Amino acid sequence: MELRIFTEPQQGATYDDVLAVAKATEDLGFDAFFRSDHYLVMGDGDGLPGTSDAWTMLAGLARETSRIRLGTLVSSVTYRYPGILAVQVAQVDQMSGGRVELGLGTGWYEREHQAYGIPFPAKRFGMLEEQLAIVTGLWGTPLGETFSHSGEHYTLVDSPALPKPTQDRIPLIVGGSGPRRTPALAARFASEFNIGFPDAGTLDARLGLIHTALDEAGRDRASITMSVAHVLCAAADEAGVNRRAQAIGRDPEQMRRDGFGGTANEVVDRLGELRDKGINRVYLQVLDLHDLDHLEFVATKIAPQLA
Repeated sequence: MELRIFTEPQQGATYDDVLAVAKATEDLGFDAFFRSDHYLVMGDGDGLPGTSDAWTMLAGLARETSRIRLGTLVSSVTYRYPGILAVQVAQVDQMSGGRVELGLGTGWYEREHQAYGIPFPAKRFGMLEEQLAIVTGLWGTPLGETFSHSGEHYTLVDSPALPKPTQDRIPLIVGGSGPRRTPALAARFASEFNIGFPDAGTLDARLGLIHTALDEAGRDRASITMSVAHVLCAAADEAGVNRRAQAIGRDPEQMRRDGFGGTANEVVDRLGELRDKGINRVYLQVLDLHDLDHLEFVATKIAPQLA
């Protein structure tokens, strides 16, 4: 099972804070470092020192790491025009030597749009469908040819479709809880379907929806990676679990029930259950970016048991 580190820098982090986590991610043997793509703190925090742009930050990390995959979980279609997004992601892919992945979604946090003057249409699913078609179309257009698109939301005319990413195909991540349209879109475009923060007892149903969509699209179920994201809160003993839960404002029992919480053996058992259901990649959401010992604990006490 692949273990990826997933962070939320909008809650308050400098570039150096995030860089330290990314370097620990690489040094400790994790598969990838991902970050959210948000512009406003959530909850009661002040968000100091302020917001950061996901793809600007990933560009920096691309030059300061050498092995780990890098990406967003997930970028919102409301933030960037698809042509510009394709340029940004391809450029960061070049800067990283071909290590970038793009998670793309409809967006949901209206307050951050209001705070930074970003339009937030009531209906955004059509924007997501078109953006996925455009970015893949731009990246896949042969050199010397042009790409055009005429849709309800976007029109591109004779784009040179440059620059090209280093990878032949940048992995695309689609996720969400929609019962039909989102799984169908994932079956059409995605290399990974992500189930974010599932409550206890809902995972089987959500897996069933994506399996049905893949079958209806005539796509092999094994051709798409199934992943889960959840909050990490692990420690050597009960006192440590409680301390880390308190530091991030979470209930330790809820972390055990739904997230990746508890002692090493408890988290290993939880991950084993997910693997038995066909989940082969997990995103460990690290909320306290200054607790690098948390990552080391997973790398030394949990990951070896999954080998």
